[in-house]
Amino acid sequence: MVGAEGMTRMLWLQGASCGGCTMSILESGASGWFDELRQSGIDLVWHPSVSEETGEEAAELLEAIRDGRERLDLLVLEGSVARGPNLSGRFNMLAGTNRSIYHWLLDLAPLADYVVAVGSCAAYGGIPAAGINPTDAVGLQFEGSDVGGALGAGFRSKRGLPVINVAGCAPHPGWIMESLLALTTGDLTADGLDAVGRPAFIANHLAHHGCSRNEFYEFKASAEAMSERGCLMEHLGCRATQAVGDCNQRSWNGGGSCTKGGYACIACTSPGFESAQNYLQTAKLAGIPVGLPTDMPKAWFVALAALSKSATPRRVRVNATADHVVVPPSRSGDKRSS
Repeated sequence: MVGAEGMTRMLWLQGASCGGCTMSILESGASGWFDELRQSGIDLVWHPSVSEETGEEAAELLEAIRDGRERLDLLVLEGSVARGPNLSGRFNMLAGTNRSIYHWLLDLAPLADYVVAVGSCAAYGGIPAAGINPTDAVGLQFEGSDVGGALGAGFRSKRGLPVINVAGCAPHPGWIMESLLALTTGDLTADGLDAVGRPAFIANHLAHHGCSRNEFYEFKASAEAMSERGCLMEHLGCRATQAVGDCNQRSWNGGGSCTKGGYACIACTSPGFESAQNYLQTAKLAGIPVGLPTDMPKAWFVALAALSKSATPRRVRVNATADHVVVPPSRSGDKRSS
Protein backbone atom coordinates (compact mmCIF):
# COMPACT_ATOMS: atom_id res chain seq x y z
CA MET A 1 0.00 0.00 0.00
CA VAL A 2 2.86 2.41 0.66
CA GLY A 3 3.79 4.40 -2.44
CA ALA A 4 7.27 4.75 -3.85
CA GLU A 5 9.62 6.87 -1.76
CA GLY A 6 9.84 10.48 -2.88
CA MET A 7 6.91 10.18 -5.28
CA THR A 8 3.85 12.43 -5.30
CA ARG A 9 0.97 10.30 -4.03
CA MET A 10 -2.26 10.60 -6.01
CA LEU A 11 -5.64 9.09 -5.17
CA TRP A 12 -8.25 9.07 -7.97
CA LEU A 13 -11.91 8.59 -7.05
CA GLN A 14 -14.93 8.31 -9.33
CA GLY A 15 -18.26 9.88 -8.49
CA ALA A 16 -21.40 10.03 -10.61
CA SER A 17 -19.95 9.84 -14.11
CA CYS A 18 -19.60 7.87 -17.32
CA GLY A 19 -15.88 7.20 -16.86
CA GLY A 20 -15.03 9.21 -19.96
CA CYS A 21 -12.38 11.29 -18.18
CA THR A 22 -10.45 8.14 -17.36
CA MET A 23 -10.80 7.03 -20.98
CA SER A 24 -9.36 10.37 -22.04
CA ILE A 25 -6.34 10.34 -19.73
CA LEU A 26 -5.43 6.80 -20.77
CA GLU A 27 -4.46 8.34 -24.12
CA SER A 28 -1.88 10.59 -22.46
CA GLY A 29 1.82 10.10 -23.07
CA ALA A 30 3.72 8.52 -25.96
CA SER A 31 4.22 5.32 -23.97
CA GLY A 32 0.94 5.41 -22.07
CA TRP A 33 -0.40 7.22 -19.03
CA PHE A 34 1.07 4.90 -16.40
CA ASP A 35 4.58 5.29 -17.76
CA GLU A 36 4.04 9.04 -18.00
CA LEU A 37 3.01 9.12 -14.34
CA ARG A 38 6.14 7.24 -13.30
CA GLN A 39 8.38 9.52 -15.35
CA SER A 40 6.67 12.52 -13.75
CA GLY A 41 7.21 11.26 -10.21
CA ILE A 42 3.52 10.61 -9.52
CA ASP A 43 2.48 7.44 -7.72
CA LEU A 44 -1.14 6.49 -8.48
CA VAL A 45 -1.92 4.82 -5.18
CA TRP A 46 -5.44 3.83 -6.21
CA HIS A 47 -7.93 4.24 -9.04
CA PRO A 48 -11.22 2.29 -8.92
CA SER A 49 -11.07 1.32 -12.60
CA VAL A 50 -7.41 0.52 -13.18
CA SER A 51 -5.90 -0.51 -9.84
CA GLU A 52 -5.47 -4.14 -8.79
CA GLU A 53 -6.56 -3.48 -5.21
CA THR A 54 -10.27 -3.96 -4.60
CA GLY A 55 -12.56 -4.67 -1.68
CA GLU A 56 -10.83 -4.81 1.70
CA GLU A 57 -7.47 -3.70 0.29
CA ALA A 58 -8.93 -0.53 -1.20
CA ALA A 59 -10.96 0.20 1.92
CA GLU A 60 -7.85 -0.26 4.06
CA LEU A 61 -5.94 2.29 1.98
CA LEU A 62 -8.71 4.89 2.22
CA GLU A 63 -8.97 4.37 5.96
CA ALA A 64 -5.19 4.72 6.33
CA ILE A 65 -5.29 8.06 4.52
CA ARG A 66 -8.27 9.22 6.54
CA ASP A 67 -6.55 8.27 9.80
CA GLY A 68 -3.30 9.99 8.85
CA ARG A 69 -1.28 6.81 8.46
CA GLU A 70 -0.76 7.42 4.74
CA ARG A 71 0.13 10.71 3.04
CA LEU A 72 -2.15 12.22 0.39
CA ASP A 73 -0.65 14.75 -2.03
CA LEU A 74 -3.21 14.84 -4.86
CA LEU A 75 -6.87 13.98 -4.47
CA VAL A 76 -8.58 13.70 -7.86
CA LEU A 77 -12.30 13.30 -8.43
CA GLU A 78 -13.88 12.31 -11.72
CA GLY A 79 -17.66 12.64 -11.85
CA SER A 80 -20.10 14.76 -9.90
CA VAL A 81 -20.81 14.48 -6.18
CA ALA A 82 -24.26 12.96 -5.66
CA ARG A 83 -25.21 14.34 -2.26
CA GLY A 84 -28.76 13.01 -2.12
CA PRO A 85 -31.02 11.94 -0.74
CA ASN A 86 -31.02 14.46 2.11
CA LEU A 87 -27.21 14.84 2.13
CA SER A 88 -26.78 11.13 2.83
CA GLY A 89 -24.89 10.57 -0.42
CA ARG A 90 -26.49 7.16 -0.74
CA PHE A 91 -27.14 7.57 -4.46
CA ASN A 92 -23.39 6.96 -4.92
CA MET A 93 -21.87 4.55 -2.40
CA LEU A 94 -18.27 3.31 -2.40
CA ALA A 95 -18.64 -0.46 -2.51
CA GLY A 96 -17.28 -2.35 0.46
CA THR A 97 -17.07 0.65 2.77
CA ASN A 98 -20.75 1.28 3.58
CA ARG A 99 -19.99 4.97 3.04
CA SER A 100 -20.85 7.34 0.24
CA ILE A 101 -18.36 8.97 -2.11
CA TYR A 102 -19.69 12.28 -0.79
CA HIS A 103 -18.70 11.53 2.78
CA TRP A 104 -15.36 10.06 1.78
CA LEU A 105 -14.62 13.30 -0.02
CA LEU A 106 -15.57 15.37 3.02
CA ASP A 107 -13.06 13.34 5.04
CA LEU A 108 -10.21 13.16 2.53
CA ALA A 109 -10.23 16.59 0.83
CA PRO A 110 -8.92 18.52 3.88
CA LEU A 111 -6.00 16.04 4.11
CA ALA A 112 -4.77 16.55 0.54
CA ASP A 113 -2.15 19.05 -0.55
CA TYR A 114 -4.24 19.68 -3.66
CA VAL A 115 -7.75 18.72 -4.77
CA VAL A 116 -8.46 18.40 -8.49
CA ALA A 117 -11.82 18.08 -10.22
CA VAL A 118 -11.30 16.28 -13.52
CA GLY A 119 -14.13 16.93 -15.95
CA SER A 120 -17.11 19.27 -15.86
CA CYS A 121 -19.14 16.85 -13.73
CA ALA A 122 -16.60 16.98 -10.90
CA ALA A 123 -16.08 20.71 -11.42
CA TYR A 124 -19.64 22.01 -11.78
CA GLY A 125 -22.10 19.10 -11.54
CA GLY A 126 -22.24 18.43 -15.26
CA ILE A 127 -24.58 15.91 -16.85
CA PRO A 128 -25.87 14.33 -13.58
CA ALA A 129 -26.88 17.83 -12.41
CA ALA A 130 -29.00 18.57 -15.49
CA GLY A 131 -32.75 19.02 -15.24
CA ILE A 132 -34.48 18.49 -11.95
CA ASN A 133 -31.38 16.76 -10.48
CA PRO A 134 -32.99 14.22 -8.12
CA THR A 135 -29.59 13.01 -6.90
CA ASP A 136 -28.61 16.52 -5.75
CA ALA A 137 -25.46 16.24 -7.89
CA VAL A 138 -22.96 19.11 -7.64
CA GLY A 139 -19.32 19.79 -8.35
CA LEU A 140 -16.63 19.72 -5.69
CA GLN A 141 -16.67 23.49 -5.16
CA PHE A 142 -19.26 24.75 -7.63
CA GLU A 143 -22.89 24.12 -8.38
CA GLY A 144 -23.07 25.28 -11.95
CA SER A 145 -21.43 28.70 -11.97
CA ASP A 146 -22.28 29.31 -8.30
CA VAL A 147 -19.47 28.74 -5.83
CA GLY A 148 -20.21 26.26 -3.05
CA GLY A 149 -20.71 22.69 -4.21
CA ALA A 150 -19.89 19.70 -2.04
CA LEU A 151 -16.91 21.18 -0.17
CA GLY A 152 -18.19 24.73 0.25
CA ALA A 153 -17.01 28.12 -0.99
CA GLY A 154 -14.41 28.49 1.75
CA PHE A 155 -12.65 25.17 1.20
CA ARG A 156 -8.90 25.28 0.76
CA SER A 157 -6.53 22.33 0.50
CA LYS A 158 -3.51 21.93 2.78
CA ARG A 159 -1.45 24.06 0.38
CA GLY A 160 -4.06 26.82 0.48
CA LEU A 161 -5.64 26.35 -2.96
CA PRO A 162 -9.30 25.99 -3.87
CA VAL A 163 -10.34 23.05 -6.02
CA ILE A 164 -8.59 23.07 -9.41
CA ASN A 165 -11.22 22.52 -12.10
CA VAL A 166 -9.87 20.76 -15.18
CA ALA A 167 -13.18 21.17 -16.99
CA GLY A 168 -14.37 19.43 -20.15
CA CYS A 169 -16.58 16.53 -21.12
CA ALA A 170 -14.17 14.88 -21.30
CA PRO A 171 -11.09 17.08 -20.76
CA HIS A 172 -8.17 16.79 -23.16
CA PRO A 173 -5.60 14.39 -21.63
CA GLY A 174 -2.98 17.12 -21.90
CA TRP A 175 -5.07 19.45 -19.74
CA ILE A 176 -5.31 16.81 -17.01
CA MET A 177 -1.68 15.76 -17.00
CA GLU A 178 -0.25 19.27 -17.33
CA SER A 179 -2.41 20.46 -14.42
CA LEU A 180 -1.16 17.61 -12.24
CA LEU A 181 2.44 18.33 -13.21
CA ALA A 182 2.05 22.06 -12.54
CA LEU A 183 0.81 21.25 -9.04
CA THR A 184 3.67 18.88 -8.28
CA THR A 185 6.21 21.52 -9.34
CA GLY A 186 4.46 24.38 -7.54
CA ASP A 187 3.83 26.24 -10.79
CA LEU A 188 0.04 26.37 -10.46
CA THR A 189 -1.13 28.83 -7.83
CA ALA A 190 -4.46 30.43 -6.97
CA ASP A 191 -3.53 33.37 -9.20
CA GLY A 192 -3.29 30.92 -12.09
CA LEU A 193 -6.99 30.02 -11.91
CA ASP A 194 -9.90 31.84 -13.53
CA ALA A 195 -13.17 32.86 -11.84
CA VAL A 196 -14.58 29.31 -11.98
CA GLY A 197 -11.39 27.52 -10.95
CA ARG A 198 -9.99 26.55 -14.37
CA PRO A 199 -6.22 26.72 -14.93
CA ALA A 200 -5.31 29.80 -16.97
CA PHE A 201 -3.37 27.81 -19.54
CA ILE A 202 -6.75 26.32 -20.54
CA ALA A 203 -8.96 29.33 -19.88
CA ASN A 204 -6.76 31.79 -21.80
CA HIS A 205 -7.71 30.16 -25.10
CA LEU A 206 -10.97 29.65 -26.96
CA ALA A 207 -11.98 26.49 -28.80
CA HIS A 208 -12.45 28.79 -31.80
CA HIS A 209 -8.70 29.44 -31.98
CA GLY A 210 -7.21 27.23 -34.67
CA CYS A 211 -10.55 25.94 -35.95
CA SER A 212 -10.24 24.61 -39.50
CA ARG A 213 -13.51 26.41 -40.36
CA ASN A 214 -12.23 29.87 -39.48
CA GLU A 215 -12.24 31.16 -43.06
CA PHE A 216 -15.95 30.40 -43.23
CA TYR A 217 -16.45 32.12 -39.88
CA GLU A 218 -14.63 35.25 -41.04
CA PHE A 219 -16.98 35.64 -43.99
CA LYS A 220 -20.03 34.39 -42.06
CA ALA A 221 -20.42 31.67 -44.66
CA SER A 222 -22.48 29.21 -42.68
CA ALA A 223 -23.35 25.55 -42.96
CA GLU A 224 -27.07 24.95 -43.00
CA ALA A 225 -27.06 21.22 -42.32
CA MET A 226 -24.81 18.66 -40.68
CA SER A 227 -21.91 17.42 -42.83
CA GLU A 228 -21.53 20.75 -44.64
CA ARG A 229 -18.16 22.52 -44.52
CA GLY A 230 -19.20 26.02 -43.46
CA CYS A 231 -19.15 27.73 -40.08
CA LEU A 232 -21.37 26.01 -37.53
CA MET A 233 -22.05 29.05 -35.35
CA GLU A 234 -24.91 30.81 -37.16
CA HIS A 235 -27.31 27.88 -37.51
CA LEU A 236 -25.94 24.68 -35.98
CA GLY A 237 -25.28 25.64 -32.38
CA CYS A 238 -21.48 25.97 -32.30
CA ARG A 239 -20.23 27.85 -29.24
CA ALA A 240 -16.51 27.67 -29.92
CA THR A 241 -16.22 31.48 -29.88
CA GLN A 242 -17.43 31.42 -26.26
CA ALA A 243 -15.89 28.19 -24.94
CA VAL A 244 -12.46 28.08 -23.31
CA GLY A 245 -9.93 25.47 -24.35
CA ASP A 246 -7.22 24.93 -26.94
CA CYS A 247 -9.09 21.99 -28.50
CA ASN A 248 -8.36 23.04 -32.07
CA GLN A 249 -4.73 23.93 -31.38
CA ARG A 250 -3.54 20.64 -29.88
CA SER A 251 -6.33 18.35 -31.15
CA TRP A 252 -7.25 14.89 -29.87
CA ASN A 253 -5.92 11.45 -30.76
CA GLY A 254 -3.25 13.07 -32.87
CA GLY A 255 -5.49 15.22 -35.06
CA GLY A 256 -9.19 15.39 -34.24
CA SER A 257 -11.57 17.86 -32.64
CA CYS A 258 -15.33 18.34 -32.49
CA THR A 259 -15.47 20.97 -35.23
CA LYS A 260 -12.98 19.11 -37.42
CA GLY A 261 -15.31 16.13 -37.22
CA GLY A 262 -18.26 18.25 -38.29
CA TYR A 263 -19.86 18.56 -34.86
CA ALA A 264 -20.61 21.85 -33.15
CA CYS A 265 -18.70 22.85 -30.04
CA ILE A 266 -21.09 22.52 -27.10
CA ALA A 267 -18.91 24.53 -24.68
CA CYS A 268 -18.34 21.50 -22.47
CA THR A 269 -15.70 23.35 -20.44
CA SER A 270 -18.34 25.84 -19.25
CA PRO A 271 -20.53 25.59 -16.14
CA GLY A 272 -24.09 24.71 -17.12
CA PHE A 273 -23.32 23.46 -20.62
CA GLU A 274 -25.56 20.48 -19.94
CA SER A 275 -28.63 22.72 -19.77
CA ALA A 276 -28.61 23.67 -23.47
CA GLN A 277 -32.00 23.02 -25.07
CA ASN A 278 -30.57 21.89 -28.40
CA TYR A 279 -26.85 21.41 -28.98
CA LEU A 280 -27.26 21.45 -32.75
CA GLN A 281 -29.45 24.53 -33.19
CA THR A 282 -28.35 28.10 -32.59
CA ALA A 283 -30.64 30.02 -30.26
CA LYS A 284 -31.57 33.35 -31.89
CA LEU A 285 -33.42 36.53 -31.08
CA ALA A 286 -34.70 38.50 -34.06
CA GLY A 287 -32.48 36.38 -36.28
CA ILE A 288 -29.30 37.17 -34.31
CA PRO A 289 -27.51 34.42 -32.35
CA VAL A 290 -28.05 34.85 -28.62
CA GLY A 291 -24.58 33.58 -27.79
CA LEU A 292 -22.11 35.92 -29.45
CA PRO A 293 -18.31 35.76 -29.44
CA THR A 294 -16.70 36.50 -26.09
CA ASP A 295 -16.05 40.22 -25.47
CA MET A 296 -17.77 41.35 -28.70
CA PRO A 297 -20.64 43.88 -28.40
CA LYS A 298 -23.76 42.79 -30.27
CA ALA A 299 -23.89 45.91 -32.45
CA TRP A 300 -20.32 45.34 -33.60
CA PHE A 301 -21.02 41.73 -34.45
CA VAL A 302 -24.12 42.58 -36.51
CA ALA A 303 -22.27 45.29 -38.44
CA LEU A 304 -19.21 43.16 -39.09
CA ALA A 305 -21.31 40.14 -40.07
CA ALA A 306 -23.19 42.17 -42.66
CA LEU A 307 -19.96 43.56 -44.07
CA SER A 308 -18.29 40.15 -44.12
CA LYS A 309 -21.19 38.52 -45.94
CA SER A 310 -21.14 41.24 -48.57
CA ALA A 311 -17.47 40.47 -49.26
CA THR A 312 -17.68 36.67 -49.26
CA PRO A 313 -15.78 35.10 -52.17
CA ARG A 314 -17.85 32.77 -54.33
CA ARG A 315 -15.53 29.88 -53.44
CA VAL A 316 -16.21 30.30 -49.72
CA ARG A 317 -19.95 30.86 -50.13
CA VAL A 318 -20.48 27.79 -52.33
CA ASN A 319 -18.22 25.48 -50.33
CA ALA A 320 -19.91 26.44 -47.06
CA THR A 321 -23.07 24.51 -47.93
CA ALA A 322 -21.34 21.53 -49.53
CA ASP A 323 -19.85 18.41 -47.97
CA HIS A 324 -16.74 18.62 -50.16
CA VAL A 325 -14.76 21.28 -52.01
CA VAL A 326 -16.88 22.36 -54.99
CA VAL A 327 -14.94 25.48 -55.95
CA PRO A 328 -11.16 25.19 -55.44
CA PRO A 329 -8.89 28.20 -54.82
CA SER A 330 -8.07 30.11 -57.98
CA ARG A 331 -4.64 31.56 -58.68
CA SER A 332 -6.25 34.48 -60.43
CA GLY A 333 -8.42 35.25 -57.46
CA ASP A 334 -12.07 34.62 -56.70
CA LYS A 335 -14.86 36.52 -58.33
CA ARG A 336 -17.76 37.08 -56.03
CA SER A 337 -21.14 36.33 -57.53
CA SER A 338 -24.17 38.37 -56.62
